[in-house]
Amino acid sequence: MKPIINWKLFFILLAASVAGALLVMPYQLAMLPEPVALTPVLVLAGLMQNLVLFGIAIFFGLLLSRRVGMGLPILEGALECKPQRGALLSLLPLSVGVGAAGGVITVLLDLPFRKLPITTLLSADTPVWWKGLLASFYGGIAEELMFRLFLVSFFVWITAKIKKTAAGTPTDFGVWLSIVLSAVLFGLGHLPATAAVTAITPLVVVRAVLLNGVIGVAFGVLYWKKSLESAMIAHFSADIVLHVIAAAASPLFNP
Repeated sequence: MKPIINWKLFFILLAASVAGALLVMPYQLAMLPEPVALTPVLVLAGLMQNLVLFGIAIFFGLLLSRRVGMGLPILEGALECKPQRGALLSLLPLSVGVGAAGGVITVLLDLPFRKLPITTLLSADTPVWWKGLLASFYGGIAEELMFRLFLVSFFVWITAKIKKTAAGTPTDFGVWLSIVLSAVLFGLGHLPATAAVTAITPLVVVRAVLLNGVIGVAFGVLYWKKSLESAMIAHFSADIVLHVIAAAASPLFNP
């Protein structure tokens, strides 16, 4: 009897997402208005919370992605001992290029919001680059598992229940709608962190949805057309631009 999901892949993704959640903590704490120590209790609480949250998201993401024809073919192939080096190398130029371009576009879109009472991408109080590097693993792994593997797959599965193509596959409209909805939620998902440092106003909401939504659509299209691995590489590349290169360049914009 075939297992309901690939359990080996499930545990690998769960371990990677929890590791990403731990790595992002220095960046998250640096964004708070008041310093908070990274204590063992705080780490343990974050570990338990993320085990539950990502355990649920990854389980249903793997379950539903299989049903809508999406997934992680490179990792699945590697677990079956099939050579994947060529497939991975073929993804790199497009994925890195889309991610880097998306990061640059996001920085440019953020410029009009620099007068808001928040830490923008080129602010003087942007966390140092190495904290941004650690945070990039969270974006590339954990956020893609949550917003693409789980949410996009879930929305596509729902839309396919409403209408399918003659071949029984999800419609392009249903997939696009799912990608956009997931991207909007991806943007809104950044608001709780913003609320810790400033009041949530309509303009702050617009900024969150615009900056994260535009690039979230790009990641969703890569997930659809290529694979989740492609979206992960793109997201990591974008975060390197946003949280490493932009952080290193911020002194030039704040003399």
